[in-house]
Amino acid sequence: MLELKMFINGEWVDSESNDIIKSVNPANMREIANFPRGNEQDINKAVKSAKEAFESVEWKEMVYAERGRKLLHMADLIRENKEHLAELETEDMGKPLTQARTDVEVAARYFEYFGGAADKILGETIPINPEMLDYTVREPFGVTAHIVPWNYPIQMTARSLAPALAAGNTAVVKPAEDTSVTSLHLAKLSEKAGFPKGVINIITGYGGEAGSALSSHTDIDHITFTGSVPTGSSVMKNAAENIKSLTLELGGKSPNIVFEDAEFEETAQWVVKTLIQNGGQTCTAGTRLIIEEGIKNKFLDRVSEIMKNITVGPGLDDYDMGPIVSEKQIKNLEKYMDIAKEEGTKILQGGNRKKNMPSNLFFEPTIVVPDSEKSRLAQEELFGPIVTVLTFESKEEALALANSTEYGLVTGIWTKNIDKALWLSSRVKSGQVFINNYGAGGGVEMPFGGQGKSGFGREKGLESLKHYTQVKNVAIKIKN
Repeated sequence: MLELKMFINGEWVDSESNDIIKSVNPANMREIANFPRGNEQDINKAVKSAKEAFESVEWKEMVYAERGRKLLHMADLIRENKEHLAELETEDMGKPLTQARTDVEVAARYFEYFGGAADKILGETIPINPEMLDYTVREPFGVTAHIVPWNYPIQMTARSLAPALAAGNTAVVKPAEDTSVTSLHLAKLSEKAGFPKGVINIITGYGGEAGSALSSHTDIDHITFTGSVPTGSSVMKNAAENIKSLTLELGGKSPNIVFEDAEFEETAQWVVKTLIQNGGQTCTAGTRLIIEEGIKNKFLDRVSEIMKNITVGPGLDDYDMGPIVSEKQIKNLEKYMDIAKEEGTKILQGGNRKKNMPSNLFFEPTIVVPDSEKSRLAQEELFGPIVTVLTFESKEEALALANSTEYGLVTGIWTKNIDKALWLSSRVKSGQVFINNYGAGGGVEMPFGGQGKSGFGREKGLESLKHYTQVKNVAIKIKN
C-alpha cells in the first residue's frame, strides 16, 4: 500500500491534523493508498506558498519559452511513466486499463499542447488616433485553485493545471478524496521537470473541508471547478463573496439524436460507447438516446444486443467496463431504478448490480424507456451506465427533446443529411456538437464547456487560455 503525503512549497508533508484518508480499489475493495486529510490550515499554507511563488522573480520573470519547456518536460515525464500511471489510475478509480492509458496520454498531451502555447499568448493593438498608441496584454491572474473530480483524476488535473501554468499563474490543486493518487504523482513529476517551489501545490482532503476552504480563500484569484451542480453552486457563492473569477464545468444529460438515415451499425456502436465509457461516470456520457420513430424498435434491438455483449470486470483485467467508483454512487443508481419503477418507466434491460463479481460495485448496462421527457430519469444526471430512450417524428421535435433539460454540454447528431444536421447544430443548446461522431468532450484542441446548468467558461484549446489570463489595456500618448 502506498503511503502518500501532500505537496506544499516543494515539500512532501502530512496534514496539520495528522488524519488520513484511505483509498480503495472499487474492483475488489482492497486498500491501495492512504494520504493526508488536509484542512483549512493546510490550504492556508498552500495558498501562501503559491502566492509567494507567483511574486517571486524566479517564476514571474521566467522567459515564456522556458516556462513552455518545463511544461513540455512534464509531457515527456508523463509518457515515460505511462504504464505505471495508468495502473495507478485503474486501481484508484476502477476504469479499464485501456481507458486509463488513454487518460494518461491525454494528460501528457495537455502539457505538450499548452507548453507549445506558453510563448504565444498575444495581445492586440487598437487604432485610436495618430497621437495614441493603444495595446492590450494578457496577464496571469495569480494564484489559481483547481478542484478536481473523481472520474478522470489525472486527465482533469492536467486539463486545468497546464493552461494555468502556461499563462504564468501558480496553482493549488485539490483532487477528489476518492481518487487522489495520480494527482500526487503528477506533483512528483513536476519536481523532476524543474518547476520552482510553490508553483504547484497539491492538497488532499474532503470537499467540505479542504475544498470549501480553498474556494473561499481570499488570496485565490481564479477558481476552476468540475463536479456536481450543487457543489458548483456553493463554489460560485464562495467566489462571489470574494469577487473572484471562475470556470465551472458541471453536469450533463447529453443526447444522441439518431435519424432514420444514419449509418445504422456505426451509430449503434457509438451510442453504446458513449454510454459505457468510464462506466457512464462521465459528464459527457450519451445518457439520452433520441431516436426517429420509424427505426426505434430495430435500432433499440441492436443497441440492446451490443450492450448484452459488453464485458464487465476489474479494470486491471481490461474488460469493456469496470466498477462504479463507490458504494455511495452505486446506491444513487439504485435510487433511480426505484424512481423508474415508481414513475412507470420501463426498464428494458439491466437495472441491477451485477452478481458474482469481485466486489459489489459493478452495475449492469441499462436501458430505460420513460413515457415522457419529463421523467426524472430523462431530466437528471445519473452518472452511471443508464441510457434513457425518447422518440421523435420531426427534426423540430428532436430539437425540442434535445433542449428539454437544464443541461447543455454535448450533443451527438447522426444523419447523412448535412443540412438537417447543421439546422440542429445551430439551434441545440450545447457547448459541443458532434455530427456523425462523438468525442465525449473532444480532443485537447477543442474548446469544451457547457450552457445552462452545465456551467460556463471553456477548457481545452487556445480558448481556455483566455480564462487563465486577464486583459490590461495600455494607452501611450505620442508627442509631436
